[in-house]
Amino acid sequence: MLSNDGHLSPRICFFKIFIIYILILSPRVCQAQEKKTGQYPITIVDQDVIRGINLLYNWEFDTAENLFYQLIEKRPNDPIGYFYLAMVSWSRLASGFWSAEMVKEYGERIDRAISTGKRAIKEKQDCFDYLYLGGALGFKGRFQLMERKWLPSFFLALEAIDALKTSLEMCPENKDVLFGLGIFDYYTARLSGVLRFLSYLLIHKGDKEEGLRKLEVAAAEAVYSSIEAKSLLLHIYLFMEKDGYHKALPIARELALRFKENPRYKFLEGVTYIRLGIESRYREVIDFLRAKSREQNSVEKSSIWANRARYLSASYALYHDQYREARSVLETILDSTDPLSDPAMATWPHLKIGMSYDMEDQREKAIDCYKNILKLKNGGGAQFLAEKYLEAPARKKNLFIGY
Repeated sequence: MLSNDGHLSPRICFFKIFIIYILILSPRVCQAQEKKTGQYPITIVDQDVIRGINLLYNWEFDTAENLFYQLIEKRPNDPIGYFYLAMVSWSRLASGFWSAEMVKEYGERIDRAISTGKRAIKEKQDCFDYLYLGGALGFKGRFQLMERKWLPSFFLALEAIDALKTSLEMCPENKDVLFGLGIFDYYTARLSGVLRFLSYLLIHKGDKEEGLRKLEVAAAEAVYSSIEAKSLLLHIYLFMEKDGYHKALPIARELALRFKENPRYKFLEGVTYIRLGIESRYREVIDFLRAKSREQNSVEKSSIWANRARYLSASYALYHDQYREARSVLETILDSTDPLSDPAMATWPHLKIGMSYDMEDQREKAIDCYKNILKLKNGGGAQFLAEKYLEAPARKKNLFIGY
């Protein structure tokens, strides 16, 4: 995933932040009649937002969607409900449901959040309307960047940063806004080539260490974006920063323990053990995933957990240059997965098989795997990395083997 000059590919940088991080901001509700105490006042609506965020991270998308529809009914003129409704769609995309219909739904919802936010800040000067607006603009900008619409995405990013900075100026005690600003600081610093020039010209130079600092503060102190900041830092330490595994481990453990119905965090905990060389703990995670599979009350749910155990074991094999063994496990996943209920496991194994061939210098076989992903009706999110590896082969010890 590194370019010749040692920087991460810009499209992959932004894609990663885009497929791994379900919520760019998780702002609070600001009500003028409440007395400020230096901490966030908690209201009924605030608690609903927190509950909705937890539902999203626990893969309870339908329940979260109903909750945010109710929020829109209560506050139809504020961007909050529309923003989180878009996050429901994005959460489904990120979990593999990357159909044309879901992409269209996401686009419509994020546009509604932007238009509502712009209308709200014209009617009243509320720092949290700026926060929601900045988050929605940032999401749309990243989506356009993924589609290689460079200039439109950068102008949206510029507008998003202005909204976020305005929110911070109006509410300096708000640590939630640091999440969005930290994202921009970190990822613009990781760009190279033309995109690095555009980011410096249109947004700002970027500062990796400052971005990480802001994200760490948000993870520790933010009320509503703390979970998102931790999730983002977990992915950064695992897939963006060399030797970040020790920092990733406590985050992975915490999120896996907290969101017990989301197999993704347990899987990433296992990846962390692989990278740290803690074999016994890796085996414990495999056993946990298999036991979780046996506990499920449906074939579909059981398959989801069982296939994460297989996918983790395939990742272990790839990290240890056991390419044939990895392909055997990945083929088993493809043979046992229902693409309707678990599209991620119907697509990502194809990518890993292609990567295994690349790492064995069997380029033609790898290209066939990547092209097959692009032919699928639902690419599960793997299509973007497939396009990347069609341009340049995956290399040995690639950090994204464990993704």
